[in-house]
Amino acid sequence: MAFIRATGKHRRTSRPVRTPRNIAGIATLAAGGVVASVASPALAATDEARTHDTGLQHAVVLGDELANHVAAQADEQQAEAEAAAAKAKAEAVAKKQAEEAKRRVEAARKAKERAAREAERKRLNTFVAPVADSYVSTSYKASSGLWSSGSHTGIDFHAASGTSVHAVGTGTVVEAGWGGSYGNNIVIKMSDGTYTQYGHLSSLGVSVGQHVTPGQQIGLSGATGNATGPHLHFEARTGADYGSDIDPVAYLRSHGVNV
Repeated sequence: MAFIRATGKHRRTSRPVRTPRNIAGIATLAAGGVVASVASPALAATDEARTHDTGLQHAVVLGDELANHVAAQADEQQAEAEAAAAKAKAEAVAKKQAEEAKRRVEAARKAKERAAREAERKRLNTFVAPVADSYVSTSYKASSGLWSSGSHTGIDFHAASGTSVHAVGTGTVVEAGWGGSYGNNIVIKMSDGTYTQYGHLSSLGVSVGQHVTPGQQIGLSGATGNATGPHLHFEARTGADYGSDIDPVAYLRSHGVNV
């Protein structure tokens, strides 16, 4: 009696069972970032080859996406590096500009200070007339019995009583008070070592030891002492003592004052 094989007992594994295994293998390859060549049996079924090919394509797509992601990250990192470099360069330029501006301000400040010192030096070395807008009414060495020495030891400037009298230059007051025939007088030791004297004053505006500058008011003119009327008696001397007088006109002119 012939035996009839039971239906379905020895059929090969169906397609739905094998396909998940193939997909799992492809997923493993894709997760590792590796696409490998997979050998298939020479007599594999057409539907199995189609399924295998689909898995490889999926792995290639995943690889492309990974490569694109890596490239995007690289581009982003490069952009960030370029931005950081640009920022650093801008900060360096700003710092350099700030330092240059600071240097210019400091240079301008120093130049201004030098100019101020120079201006002050010139001012202190400048001489002025002892009475402004006046003239010499009695010359140096004029002869007259009015003077005990027989001649005029200074010059007289025309000045009404109460006219402002100025220090002719920078110096220190060494005498301020009554001076006998000079009346109220002031003697100043000048910065160059010479002395100037101002006599017949109606009032004194400085005291001994006081530092004076050119043009500073030191007193008011008058007619005190041996005087026939209000005026300023002015002397220039090489020393503090009487008798060391020099020509006041030549003295003032040597310091740039025209009288």
